[in-house]
Amino acid sequence: MESLRIVLHQPEIPQNTGAILRTCAATGAGLHLIGPLGFRLDSAGVRRAGMDYREWVTVQRWHDWEHFLQNLPADALLIAATTKARVRHVDYPFSPASWLLFGSEGSGLPEPILNHCAPHHIRIPMLPQTRSLNLAQSVAIILYEALRQNGFMGMG
Repeated sequence: MESLRIVLHQPEIPQNTGAILRTCAATGAGLHLIGPLGFRLDSAGVRRAGMDYREWVTVQRWHDWEHFLQNLPADALLIAATTKARVRHVDYPFSPASWLLFGSEGSGLPEPILNHCAPHHIRIPMLPQTRSLNLAQSVAIILYEALRQNGFMGMG
């Protein structure tokens, strides 16, 4: 059963997407990929990192941001993960309608997308000398906090 959703905007590194796919399989989260992607979904990096978990994840592909928005359910709550946010992920009240949005590894989320998601921006606390965490790690950290807040939604 799909619970929370992970949305990756223009991911660039296949191994990260594969690792995120595996995290989604372990948690029941749906995975939405907004193009253009920096790799082919059938690439070796995605297959290797995702292992044999692909069959357990609902993956939806979107051509671009506009295509994604046109198909977004009315009750969806888009929450943008960005290092520019003031609200820590542990202080944000996640719900089962949360769609957790992450930007590309190289540039994060573009300003127009951040504006669309305002004021729903969250960040993972880090020491000031660090720029960011790995995308797959960031997804796991925020997803598990959202699941914790919602009683782990049927997970054992």
